[in-house]
Amino acid sequence: MTIQSIIEQKLEETFQPEFLDVINESYMHNVPAGSESHFKVTVVSEAFAGKMLLARHRLINKTLSEELNSIHALAIHTMTPEEYFAKSGKVPDSPECLGGGKSN
Repeated sequence: MTIQSIIEQKLEETFQPEFLDVINESYMHNVPAGSESHFKVTVVSEAFAGKMLLARHRLINKTLSEELNSIHALAIHTMTPEEYFAKSGKVPDSPECLGGGKSN
């Protein structure tokens, strides 16, 4: 089972999201092909209602604590369904990689 599929499964089970998107962004970084080191997750769930951003991120980090030991970066976007609708389903793009010896 891939790290991406484990992340998807754990987030699905824990938050029962209305929308879930897990993107392996490792290709954007100076890592070998096929790496699973950089991920971006978008989780839209009622479980985040009434919670501040930091509390939401802590919930994600707790859920993925084992996986965080083997990945380098995790971009987290958490919203309630109402917040997601208000943003028209848009989340920020991840920045370009500038480190790790990547050539410009």
